[in-house]
Formats: sequence, C-alpha cells, structure tokens
Amino acid sequence: MALSMPAARPLFDHPRYWAECFGPAPFLPMSRAEMDQLGWDSCDIIIVTGDSYVDHPSFGMAIIGRLLEAQGFRVGMISQPDWRSKDDFMQLGKPNLFFGVAAGNMDSMINRYTADRKIRSDDAYTAGGKAGKRPDRASLSYCQRCREAYKDVPVVLGGIEASLRRIAHYDYWQDKVRPSLLINTKADILIYGNAERAVVEVAHRLSRGESVTSMTDIRGTAFIRKDTPESWFELDSSRVDRPGRVDKIINPYVNTQDTAACAVEQGKGEGAEAAADSEVQVVELLHHPRLERDRTVIRLPSYEKVRNDPVLYAHANRVLHLETNPGNARALVQRHGERDVWFNPPPIPLSTEEMDYVFGLPFARIPHPAYGDAKIPAYDMIRFSVNIMRGCFGGCTFCSITEHEGRIIQSRSHESILNEIEEIRDKVPGYTGTISDLGGPTANMYRLACKSPEIEASCRKPSCVWPGVCDNLNTDHSSLVGLYRKARELPGVKRILIASGLRYDLAVRSPEYVKELVTHHVGGYLKIAPEHTEDGPLSKMMKPGIGSYDAFKKMFEKFSREAGKEQYLIPYFIAAHPGTTDEDMMNLALWLKRSGLRADQVQAFYPSPMATATAMYHSGKNPLRKVGYKTEDVGIVKGEKQRRLHKAFLRYHDANNWPMLREALKDMGRSDLIGNSKQHLIPTFQPAIDGYQTARNKQSTQAGSKKGGRILTQHTGLPPRETGAGKSKRRGPGNRAPS
Repeated sequence: MALSMPAARPLFDHPRYWAECFGPAPFLPMSRAEMDQLGWDSCDIIIVTGDSYVDHPSFGMAIIGRLLEAQGFRVGMISQPDWRSKDDFMQLGKPNLFFGVAAGNMDSMINRYTADRKIRSDDAYTAGGKAGKRPDRASLSYCQRCREAYKDVPVVLGGIEASLRRIAHYDYWQDKVRPSLLINTKADILIYGNAERAVVEVAHRLSRGESVTSMTDIRGTAFIRKDTPESWFELDSSRVDRPGRVDKIINPYVNTQDTAACAVEQGKGEGAEAAADSEVQVVELLHHPRLERDRTVIRLPSYEKVRNDPVLYAHANRVLHLETNPGNARALVQRHGERDVWFNPPPIPLSTEEMDYVFGLPFARIPHPAYGDAKIPAYDMIRFSVNIMRGCFGGCTFCSITEHEGRIIQSRSHESILNEIEEIRDKVPGYTGTISDLGGPTANMYRLACKSPEIEASCRKPSCVWPGVCDNLNTDHSSLVGLYRKARELPGVKRILIASGLRYDLAVRSPEYVKELVTHHVGGYLKIAPEHTEDGPLSKMMKPGIGSYDAFKKMFEKFSREAGKEQYLIPYFIAAHPGTTDEDMMNLALWLKRSGLRADQVQAFYPSPMATATAMYHSGKNPLRKVGYKTEDVGIVKGEKQRRLHKAFLRYHDANNWPMLREALKDMGRSDLIGNSKQHLIPTFQPAIDGYQTARNKQSTQAGSKKGGRILTQHTGLPPRETGAGKSKRRGPGNRAPS
C-alpha cells in the first residue's frame, strides 16, 4: 500500500458521522453526573490526561477535546486518575470509539524530577500545586489501565511525552536506551507532533467502522507492523547518512526479511575484516526502478543495535532529524525484536485559517469547577496570555519544541488574536487590563518563513538561523509590529507585555520591531537566552555567538533611553551542556563579572528524550555532522562534581561556591583569578555564612521528603510555583539543585 496521502482537508470542513452537535458543553464532562446533565448515555471518545483539566488553548488536551467536540463527537475527560487500579478509568463508562491518552503538557519524568534527578516538591499542572498526582512514565501506566478497563477499546496515544519517546530513545533517569513508547504501552496507534489533523482523521474513520489497525496512511502517526509491504522501497539509513563500517562480519543494517541479502552477509568470513567500507554499499538490499519518496521508507538501526551501540544511536538520531521537514520527509522504520515500529512523515502544518479555527473554539478559559478555589500554577501563569503562533526554526539542540511542533511557523491572523484578547477581557476572572504575553515558543517568529515555498519544501537544514541567518529566510517583523499596535488600541487593554523568549539575532534585523517592543511592551525586564559566550558549547547548541547578544543589548539600551525608561535584559545560561569545558565555564563567569551580571537562576543541561544534545550526551558524538567511530568526540559533563562546578561558575558571586571554585581554579592553573580586587573572580577569604539556603531547597526535595518549596527556574518554561509549605532547613552539597 502506498503512503500517497490525499491533500489535507481543512479541519473545519469534515463531515460529521456521529450524533448532531447541539452546541458546546460548558466543560467536557468529568463525571457521570455531568454526562447525565448533558443527556449523554455514553461518550464517543474519552481523553485521559496527567494534568488538571483546564479548558484553555494552552493545554493540549483541551484543544483536542474541543476540536473533537466541534466535529460532532461526545468527548469526556478523565484528569489525573488513580493509576494504581482501573476504577478511575471506568468512571465515564466505555467509550464508543477510543481512549485518547496523554501524560500532560510535559513529559512526566521532566515534570517530576530536576536535572539532578531529585524529586520536585510540587507540580505546576496540578490543582494546589501538589506533587504525586501522576505516575512516572504516565503514558505507560494510563495505557495499561485503559486496557484493563475495556480490552476491546482502541487506545490512541499522544501528547509531548509520546512525541519525544516515539522512537528508541535515551532515558536520562535510567541512563539507558528505552524502546519506543508504542512497544511498552501496547497502544494501537501513536500520534506525534501537533495532533489536530491526525486525531480528527482517526476519529472519523473509526466512526465509519474502520479498524484502527488499517490506519497506516495518516501523517504524524506511528504504528506497529511485522514487515515492510512489497510495494515499498526500503532504504538503509547508512545510505542516507553513512556512519561507516560498524560490524566486522555482518552488516547491522541488512534487511532481515531479505533472505538473499542475509545469506550474503552470513557467508562473509573473518577475511572480510580488512575490506573497505565502500564494499558494504555494494550489497543492494532492495531494487526499485524509480525511487519515489512517498513509497520509500528508511530503515534505522534496530532498537537492540542502538541500545548497545551509542554511535549507532547518534546516527539514528541524526537521520531522524534529517527527516522532519513535512515537504520532503520519508517514512522511517525501526525494528524492535520481531516487530517493526513504523513512523509516517510529520503532519502538514496548519494553515492560518485552521489555526484561527482551532483557537476560536469555545473554550471556557478557566479550570474545571471541580477544583474549587485551588490554584493551578501553570494556569495562573498563562490565563492572560495569547498564543499567536507555533513551531520554531531555531533548532536549538537542547530544546524539544522543534521535535514536537516542527520548524515551519504556523501563525494566526490578526483578527483571531484580537478576538481572543477581547474574550480574555470579557470572560476571564481577575483581568485588570494587562495581557501578560503575545507569543509562543519564540516571541518574534510570527509569520516568518522561507521566501520560497519550493526551497522550504526541499530544505534539510536543521536550523534557519545557524550558523547564521539563512539568506532565504524572510525576517520582516512588520506584521508583528502591526499586531502589537492593534492590540494596544483595543478598549479595556491597558498594557501588552511580551514574556516569551526573544530570538535576538532576528530582532536586530528589524530596528523598528525592537523600538516598538522596548518602548511599549517590556515590563522593566526582558528575558533572552544567549545560553553561553564560548564558541565550543554554542556550536553544540546551534546558538549564535555572543556578538549577536551585544548588538541587541546596544539596541535595547538605546531605545530604552529614548523612551525614558529604565529597563534591563535578563540573560539565561546553561551549565554542563555537551561540548562545555571547565575553561568555557570559567570564561563565561569572567564575562558575567565584566558585564556586572549576577545569575540568580541557574539551569543545568537536562537531557530530554530525542533531543540532539541528548544524543551527544549519551554517545559523546556530534549528530550535527556525519557520525562515525573515528569522528571527533564531544566532551560530556556527567559527573555530579563537575556538574556542580559548572553551576558554581555561573554563580561566582555566591560565597558558598568559593571553596569549590578556588580548588578548581588552582587545578586549572588560574590562581591569578583568586584575589581581593575587582579584577579577580573570587576572593581569597571565606566569610561566615549564617542562614544560607541553597537553590535546591527552593525547588526540590530529596526522595521521600515531604517538605515543599518554590521553584525559581524560568529557563525551562516552568512557572514560579508557591506551595505554601515551609522552606527546608537542610543545607550542604547533598541538597543542591539548579534553580
């Protein structure tokens, strides 16, 4: 069967195969009593989520639920069920079509653990900020309970946890490569990325009586099959991005279903050891008279291979990222034991009209009444903000936005955004006239795109702005400037702030935008993320040099003076990123001191599933280039002592870090930086510190501790969280974490 997918039908133009839609419910029902009020005897679809249910477009499950409701389906919501039994999964009865399962707005492991693998004291996506309302690897537990509740109901897995774990992936918490989440959960189909198109397609086809196992032609999905269909051309990943001869005797990429090729490989003796790498390519695994992209699948090294060989893992990660452009991506397949996990190409991005439709759905914009007066910190952070776009073409290697939302920017119209601002003004409790953000993954990528649709469809670059801004990228910020001006003119709007991270290397190309931003939309502080000052780590992050930051800083200060405002930049930096040496961190600390900056918030590198930097961390290789056993190694910071040292350099002004820094500087031969003048990095004396509290006390607890605290990290996108619990009094290096 072919993957020649039909042109995407607009989301708002699907026929409705189920009961008439009598208008939206105030909230998707979370109980049988609410279903009775709506006159429902059953739900067509039940969504299971690890977050508290907030009916707001910043919460993915709310979007999916409202979208399916608009298609005429009866949708129920099971929020943060007790995963230790099937009872909570049966509270709404048996769904007619499927269970939709997601761990929540964050990967459940990142949600619960800090970068130092310490348990967080709270959960921003839970009512009351309480920790422990979802299990580790929530997708796995939820899918298992759904199966126990109703064995014959299809399970559709989605959300960011599923997106980032759809393939064999390195798991930081177990320090090993885990199989595709699809294998462990035994879900029927996995939807990755922005799920609107795929979930609507699955729902309508199930409603027509199709089997979920027959749905192998939907973009943005992964599923299990036994072998490659005969009509497909299977391309070895080593021919896409050849890692070199990786096995002395047997080619690890050989298609095990091709017995002739297997016989050739098995017939090779020890004498083949000296053969040139080029001989491996002589063996044609399959032949096809014409290579058609929509019927070509790339076979990645198997789970067993990447689990045991970090270099092959880095190679597979590189090939995966090469096949992420919806315009030219091919299907991928990866063997897990006796089964293949098949990954269809990424979904087609939503058009502006479709984005407007999705964000124009009738959201209540508040948490479900079942939570009463309990605060949900993540909601409190975004309730007066508006998401104006999706996606990011920055491609930062430590970030998972690109893997989930894609590189092509999907923007809403001015009219849609202004309508949402008016809805916030009229509907959201506590509104005082301030919109806290007009943004998205990046504040200033709104409506930026490649100048040529043809080039965009064929491009395979991992970033449009690294190592420099691409000449084919349209960097015109005029539409965004116009949006800001229209938003400020709305009645009842006193102030519009921009809180999303700013891509400053793009902003400097539009002085008009920077002036508009600085004059009207900065609330005293503007956060940006240069991440580092040294070329070594920056090249592994795919971030611009510090010169771009300096250029933006000058522009920012100039327009602030002209506006008569005292405003400041808050730069964010990452410690312990792959490719970072102790000398790099020392130079960053010296730059911070020369610049008069003191970092109150320090973020250590967090290896999230599927990220390119995570592949570096696991393999010690650089997937930004072709990977081989003899290619250059990437320095990795793994030991706890070195990770603490790198964070200590960022907080060079903290007296509690001075003993560690003195020892390190002496070992590095830089004792000249220890002294009592302004030119020195740290002093020779050690003051008595009374009542000092480490950053970890503010953010997290040791395993088993019941004491809460307050998180200070904003770099990761987590909101500040108040738990009301008392601060821990424990001190010392055993209780430290990034803040």
